[in-house]
Amino acid sequence: MINGKRVLIIIPAWNESGSIADVVAEVKGELPGVSVIVVDDGSTDDTAARAAAAGAIVARLPYNLGVGGAMRTGYRYARDHGFDVAIQVDADGQHDPRYIPKLVDALDEHDLVIGARFAGEGGYAVKGPRKWAMRLLSRVISWLAHARLTDTTSGHRACNRELIELFANWYPAEYLGDTIEVLVRTARMKYKITQIPVAMRPRMAGTPSNSPVKASIYLGRAGMVLLLALIRA
Repeated sequence: MINGKRVLIIIPAWNESGSIADVVAEVKGELPGVSVIVVDDGSTDDTAARAAAAGAIVARLPYNLGVGGAMRTGYRYARDHGFDVAIQVDADGQHDPRYIPKLVDALDEHDLVIGARFAGEGGYAVKGPRKWAMRLLSRVISWLAHARLTDTTSGHRACNRELIELFANWYPAEYLGDTIEVLVRTARMKYKITQIPVAMRPRMAGTPSNSPVKASIYLGRAGMVLLLALIRA
């Protein structure tokens, strides 16, 4: 429980054996009143076993669906077990659980809260094509949501019971759909969206993918995803 609300932390994980136990342990240590479910997205390593040993509920998918498919599984668990709030936390340790109570507090007046990396907290930065894409996405979605949103691709998000019901039945699995399309649709459905500043940390394990070519591909894909989201939502 956080502020009288039953909170579920959803951690989508694909081959994150190097960090998942530490992430679960940190969340449970910082927030002993919350439940944690790790959705093992078809991992080929021992992610599921390490998550379970750390004290998480584990749901195993038979093959890799991507973050969207894993999150939809988590939202279905939240719906079926009567949780008031569901919060996404990444399995690589970049999300600091100390910000979670602030996300929950913001749900008193909003339906969806984004933990924003570019809102004045911490030193997280991007550059080049990825930065251009993020700025374009933020401007368009801020206009749709009638709110200033600086980090529309952040996966650190909290939602209330009403959106848990929606996401359990509909949550896109396509590339960037779990970030961009979700925001476009919820904004057009007149749900209230806001953000709070959070500081991001380095990955606990693994190597982030950064290259000029991949950044340029990201720019093109992000534009296409936004266009499709605007057409379909």
